Amino acid sequence: MEYSTMFLKVQLPWNVIIAAENLKPGSLMLQRAILIRLLSDFAAKKATKDMGYFLAVTTLDKIGEGKVRQHTGDVLFPVVFNAVTFKIFKGEVLEGVVHKVLKHGVFMRIGPIENAYLSSSKMPGYVYVLGENPYFMNQKMPKIAKDVKVRVVVIGTKWMEAEREFQALVGLEGDYLGPISSPDM
Repeated sequence: MEYSTMFLKVQLPWNVIIAAENLKPGSLMLQRAILIRLLSDFAAKKATKDMGYFLAVTTLDKIGEGKVRQHTGDVLFPVVFNAVTFKIFKGEVLEGVVHKVLKHGVFMRIGPIENAYLSSSKMPGYVYVLGENPYFMNQKMPKIAKDVKVRVVVIGTKWMEAEREFQALVGLEGDYLGPISSPDM
Protein backbone atom coordinates (compact mmCIF):
# COMPACT_ATOMS: atom_id res chain seq x y z
CA MET A 1 0.00 0.00 0.00
CA GLU A 2 1.50 3.36 -1.04
CA TYR A 3 0.62 6.67 0.61
CA SER A 4 1.33 10.08 -0.82
CA THR A 5 1.87 13.43 0.86
CA MET A 6 -0.45 16.39 0.53
CA PHE A 7 0.78 18.68 -2.21
CA LEU A 8 -1.40 21.60 -3.23
CA LYS A 9 -1.37 23.49 -6.52
CA VAL A 10 -2.11 27.14 -5.82
CA GLN A 11 -2.35 30.33 -7.82
CA LEU A 12 -0.90 33.34 -6.02
CA PRO A 13 -0.70 37.08 -6.57
CA TRP A 14 2.63 38.60 -5.56
CA ASN A 15 4.43 41.93 -5.80
CA VAL A 16 7.94 41.83 -7.23
CA ILE A 17 10.24 44.82 -6.76
CA ILE A 18 13.02 45.32 -9.29
CA ALA A 19 15.81 47.77 -8.44
CA ALA A 20 16.15 50.62 -10.91
CA GLU A 21 19.72 49.58 -11.82
CA ASN A 22 18.42 46.13 -12.88
CA LEU A 23 15.93 47.54 -15.37
CA LYS A 24 17.36 46.98 -18.83
CA PRO A 25 15.61 47.52 -22.14
CA GLY A 26 14.19 44.42 -23.77
CA SER A 27 11.22 42.49 -22.48
CA LEU A 28 13.10 39.17 -22.13
CA MET A 29 15.70 40.65 -19.79
CA LEU A 30 12.96 42.31 -17.73
CA GLN A 31 10.98 39.05 -17.59
CA ARG A 32 14.12 37.23 -16.50
CA ALA A 33 14.81 39.80 -13.74
CA ILE A 34 11.21 39.55 -12.51
CA LEU A 35 11.32 35.74 -12.49
CA ILE A 36 14.67 35.61 -10.66
CA ARG A 37 13.40 38.04 -8.02
CA LEU A 38 10.10 36.13 -7.68
CA LEU A 39 11.97 32.85 -7.14
CA SER A 40 14.23 34.48 -4.55
CA ASP A 41 11.31 36.08 -2.65
CA PHE A 42 9.30 32.85 -2.87
CA ALA A 43 12.14 30.79 -1.34
CA ALA A 44 12.63 33.33 1.46
CA LYS A 45 8.92 33.27 2.40
CA LYS A 46 9.20 29.57 3.46
CA ALA A 47 5.57 28.93 4.49
CA THR A 48 2.19 30.36 5.46
CA LYS A 49 -0.42 29.03 7.85
CA ASP A 50 -3.05 28.69 5.12
CA MET A 51 -0.98 27.22 2.28
CA GLY A 52 1.80 25.33 4.03
CA TYR A 53 5.38 25.20 2.80
CA PHE A 54 6.27 26.83 -0.51
CA LEU A 55 8.07 24.25 -2.65
CA ALA A 56 8.21 25.40 -6.27
CA VAL A 57 6.99 28.02 -8.72
CA THR A 58 5.56 26.13 -11.71
CA THR A 59 4.39 28.88 -14.06
CA LEU A 60 4.47 32.67 -14.21
CA ASP A 61 1.03 33.50 -15.61
CA LYS A 62 0.85 37.28 -15.64
CA ILE A 63 3.11 40.29 -15.18
CA GLY A 64 1.17 43.47 -14.52
CA GLU A 65 2.18 47.01 -15.36
CA GLY A 66 5.12 48.25 -13.30
CA LYS A 67 4.70 51.16 -10.91
CA VAL A 68 7.70 53.33 -10.05
CA ARG A 69 8.24 53.80 -6.32
CA GLN A 70 8.78 57.50 -5.66
CA HIS A 71 11.66 57.57 -3.22
CA THR A 72 13.81 54.74 -4.56
CA GLY A 73 13.10 54.61 -8.29
CA ASP A 74 12.54 50.85 -7.96
CA VAL A 75 9.66 49.39 -9.93
CA LEU A 76 6.92 47.22 -8.38
CA PHE A 77 5.38 44.63 -10.70
CA PRO A 78 2.22 42.77 -9.66
CA VAL A 79 2.50 39.15 -10.84
CA VAL A 80 0.31 36.06 -10.77
CA PHE A 81 1.89 32.61 -10.73
CA ASN A 82 1.17 28.96 -9.99
CA ALA A 83 3.09 27.09 -7.31
CA VAL A 84 3.24 23.80 -5.47
CA THR A 85 2.93 23.81 -1.68
CA PHE A 86 3.06 21.10 0.99
CA LYS A 87 0.61 21.11 3.87
CA ILE A 88 -0.29 18.41 6.34
CA PHE A 89 -3.75 17.76 7.73
CA LYS A 90 -5.10 16.00 10.80
CA GLY A 91 -5.87 12.35 9.97
CA GLU A 92 -3.45 12.24 7.04
CA VAL A 93 -1.08 9.26 6.78
CA LEU A 94 2.52 10.25 5.98
CA GLU A 95 6.01 8.81 5.96
CA GLY A 96 8.92 10.43 7.76
CA VAL A 97 12.48 9.70 8.85
CA VAL A 98 13.51 9.69 12.52
CA HIS A 99 16.31 12.17 13.26
CA LYS A 100 16.31 12.27 17.08
CA VAL A 101 15.42 9.62 19.68
CA LEU A 102 14.51 10.71 23.21
CA LYS A 103 13.18 8.78 26.20
CA HIS A 104 9.67 10.17 25.73
CA GLY A 105 9.48 9.91 21.92
CA VAL A 106 11.15 10.66 18.60
CA PHE A 107 11.41 13.64 16.27
CA MET A 108 10.93 12.99 12.57
CA ARG A 109 11.35 14.87 9.29
CA ILE A 110 8.30 14.67 7.07
CA GLY A 111 8.96 16.56 3.86
CA PRO A 112 9.91 20.12 4.81
CA ILE A 113 8.61 19.64 8.38
CA GLU A 114 11.64 19.26 10.65
CA ASN A 115 9.88 18.54 13.94
CA ALA A 116 7.10 16.02 13.71
CA TYR A 117 6.88 14.49 17.19
CA LEU A 118 5.95 10.87 17.81
CA SER A 119 5.37 10.49 21.56
CA SER A 120 6.13 7.18 23.26
CA SER A 121 2.50 7.24 24.46
CA LYS A 122 1.41 7.12 20.79
CA MET A 123 3.56 4.03 20.06
CA PRO A 124 1.50 1.12 21.45
CA GLY A 125 3.66 -1.84 22.43
CA TYR A 126 7.00 -0.04 22.09
CA VAL A 127 9.50 0.35 24.92
CA TYR A 128 12.49 2.68 25.10
CA VAL A 129 15.94 1.04 25.02
CA LEU A 130 18.74 3.21 26.39
CA GLY A 131 22.22 3.03 24.89
CA GLU A 132 24.77 4.83 22.75
CA ASN A 133 22.16 4.77 19.95
CA PRO A 134 18.81 4.64 21.80
CA TYR A 135 15.73 3.19 20.09
CA PHE A 136 12.18 1.97 20.67
CA MET A 137 11.57 -1.78 20.48
CA ASN A 138 8.42 -3.84 19.88
CA GLN A 139 8.09 -7.64 19.86
CA LYS A 140 6.08 -7.69 16.60
CA MET A 141 7.55 -4.79 14.60
CA PRO A 142 11.03 -3.56 13.61
CA LYS A 143 12.67 -1.07 15.97
CA ILE A 144 12.25 2.69 15.69
CA ALA A 145 15.69 4.32 15.71
CA LYS A 146 17.56 7.19 14.08
CA ASP A 147 17.32 7.11 10.25
CA VAL A 148 14.38 4.67 10.25
CA LYS A 149 11.49 5.50 7.89
CA VAL A 150 8.14 5.36 9.74
CA ARG A 151 4.56 5.58 8.47
CA VAL A 152 2.44 7.68 10.87
CA VAL A 153 -0.94 9.38 11.16
CA VAL A 154 -1.16 13.12 11.88
CA ILE A 155 -2.92 13.75 15.21
CA GLY A 156 -2.55 17.53 15.20
CA THR A 157 -0.60 20.45 13.75
CA LYS A 158 0.48 23.82 15.10
CA TRP A 159 1.61 26.86 13.11
CA MET A 160 4.62 28.64 14.62
CA GLU A 161 4.41 32.20 13.29
CA ALA A 162 7.82 33.38 14.50
CA GLU A 163 9.65 30.47 12.85
CA ARG A 164 7.24 30.37 9.87
CA GLU A 165 6.92 26.60 10.19
CA PHE A 166 4.57 23.87 11.33
CA GLN A 167 4.97 21.44 14.17
CA ALA A 168 3.11 18.15 14.05
CA LEU A 169 2.08 15.54 16.56
CA VAL A 170 1.89 12.09 14.98
CA GLY A 171 1.02 8.57 16.13
CA LEU A 172 1.14 4.89 15.24
CA GLU A 173 -2.44 4.10 16.22
CA GLY A 174 -3.99 2.60 13.08
CA ASP A 175 -3.59 -0.08 10.44
CA TYR A 176 -0.40 -0.27 8.34
CA LEU A 177 1.43 2.26 10.53
CA GLY A 178 4.94 1.84 11.94
CA PRO A 179 8.50 1.34 10.71
CA ILE A 180 8.80 0.60 7.00
CA SER A 181 12.59 0.64 6.68
CA SER A 182 15.59 0.55 8.96
CA PRO A 183 19.23 1.59 8.68
CA ASP A 184 20.16 -2.10 9.16
CA MET A 185 18.42 -3.17 5.90
